Amino acid sequence: MAIYSKGFRHGETKIRIRLATWPLISMSDDELIWRVSGGSGDGIDSTSQNFAKALMRSGLDVFTHRHYPSRIRGGHTYVEIRAAADEVQSRGDGYNFLLALGDSFARNPQEEAYYGNEEIKPLSENLDELREGGVIVYDEGLLSEDDVEELELEERAEENDWHVYPVDLRGLAKEHGREVMRNTAGIGVTAALLDMDLEHIEDLMSDAMGGDVLESNLEILHEAYEMVDDDFETTHDLRAPEGDHDTEQALLSGSNAIAYGAIDAGCRFIAGYPMTPWTDVFTILSQNFPDMGGVSEQVEDEIAAAALAVGASHAGVKAMSGSSGGGFALMSEPLGLAEMTETPVVLIESMRAGPSTGMPTKPEQADLEHVLYTSQGDSQRVVFAPGNIEEAYEQTRLAFDIAWDYQIPAIVIYDQKLSGENKNVDVDFFDREPSPDLGSTLTEEELKEAAHDASGKFKRFDYKEATDGVASRSIPGQKGGRYLATGNEHSPVGHISEDPDNRVFQMERRLEKLEQIRAELDEERDSTQTYFGPEEADYGIITWGSSQGAVEEAIERLNEQGHSVKGISVSDMMPFAETEVTEFLESVDEAMVVEMNATAQFRGLIQKELGRFGDKMTSLLKFNGNPFEPAEIVEGYEVNLADEDRQPEAQVRIEPAAGD
Repeated sequence: MAIYSKGFRHGETKIRIRLATWPLISMSDDELIWRVSGGSGDGIDSTSQNFAKALMRSGLDVFTHRHYPSRIRGGHTYVEIRAAADEVQSRGDGYNFLLALGDSFARNPQEEAYYGNEEIKPLSENLDELREGGVIVYDEGLLSEDDVEELELEERAEENDWHVYPVDLRGLAKEHGREVMRNTAGIGVTAALLDMDLEHIEDLMSDAMGGDVLESNLEILHEAYEMVDDDFETTHDLRAPEGDHDTEQALLSGSNAIAYGAIDAGCRFIAGYPMTPWTDVFTILSQNFPDMGGVSEQVEDEIAAAALAVGASHAGVKAMSGSSGGGFALMSEPLGLAEMTETPVVLIESMRAGPSTGMPTKPEQADLEHVLYTSQGDSQRVVFAPGNIEEAYEQTRLAFDIAWDYQIPAIVIYDQKLSGENKNVDVDFFDREPSPDLGSTLTEEELKEAAHDASGKFKRFDYKEATDGVASRSIPGQKGGRYLATGNEHSPVGHISEDPDNRVFQMERRLEKLEQIRAELDEERDSTQTYFGPEEADYGIITWGSSQGAVEEAIERLNEQGHSVKGISVSDMMPFAETEVTEFLESVDEAMVVEMNATAQFRGLIQKELGRFGDKMTSLLKFNGNPFEPAEIVEGYEVNLADEDRQPEAQVRIEPAAGD
């Protein structure tokens, strides 16, 4: 069967027709993976957000993945949206629809001399992962014929059964007054080719726009939609899946979930300094706090940010701060102060590829050891690593609960991937009671019965009266609550003390908190670890953080292929989930640890905490700035079990078990 694609330029009377003669291959209706590519600053993110919401409102499960350069303007960027009737937990493998808008900012000769021709990159750099039988729509109003011919697009399309639709989106947008509306035209063409109704897209546009802007965008949306039916002579088999949600859904990112978890935990103060990708959480809370009596402070650096959060907590407010790797390094001093003064505070660490500035907009899981151990001396802190959006909300709330109950800093560590990817979540998931209480803080009535020294100072750090390592605290201004707060080792009322006996008593009391927290997490709360696959299996896959979804999908595929595999995603980093991880490793013959770093930091943590299993664990590592795809994990598993000595085709690395 022949496939016809027509190209047309507005303002020209001549219509150019292209003919390709590759066989039509039917594609599955199970899922759509749509990629929109263009230049940073061209509205790719907002365009994809609205299209993802439209797919969600049509009843589909959606998952988005964002790839963008470390530049303010220009540079190739793309967003993927995976949509299916069934639940999706990862970006999937490859994609089947490409909308290449071109890069409207790629016109600087100096930048072109270094970066090359960036106008063509939204098309040229997005062909390798396009599935056979996929659809390509590109803006021929921005991409020149010569550039497209250099790509040998027609030859590649014939080899891969691609359906190519060149459309002058730029020209169509200019006819309606604004070039930026070519994104809307692209959505119109996409909807027509996927046989989608425009109702949800129109509703979203009406929510975001008004007046002449809305009218112009609706006009161009419909014109582009109708143009496909009127001018293209052929069809393809790719269609948007059909689905239905039983409950109302919201499209959220990991950053949204962390921010909402903090709000529901009673946080009303945040201090920060912008740093990608942590800035998203800071921005969301800064936008919401004024309406609920909260305070947001942007300060001069991360030292000040963490110090302000510690000070606000000391004064009686649930407070937080955060940063990414380089900024978090500056927070080590106030973090140590919070540990020594036993001031509860929550810090967020959003990982990106390092070291130093590294790759600011690319995901990596290489800050684990940094977050666990940065500070001075024998530190005491709690660290949670959520693996998906629901866990980001729940574990942020848990971090606040633990921090204020045990008077200890709590850290939520996640990465750029979880920060920016969007997923639909049941709205009822967030229908929970807020928890604004200040944990183990005494009232003035309770302070009357508390221990004081001869001068009337409250024995704030009284190791004799402590329960589970926790000595009750007071808030400045409370009658009977006066004590000294210092970063030095101190006596029960806070005076600087270097007495050996006092030092041992205070250290052991503070360390006891971690034992009690671990006991509470094991015995009194639902597990924060996530399990996949059958209860019993020969082989195990262990992961943490945002790699969770890809691992879950890979395990499902492996079991469908007849393998015997189960998995666990670990969230409790400190105190470590020793019992659950031990039981998991004891139940399998071999295990593969999947993480996004070059030095197997999580595998090293397991061996350090458990003291064994080194001969049972191999590592699958990825650190090229892109997250794992399920197929890469499947291949890593197969290579691990292969008798022959071969390396995976994907850009990953396998580290053998100890002794291999």
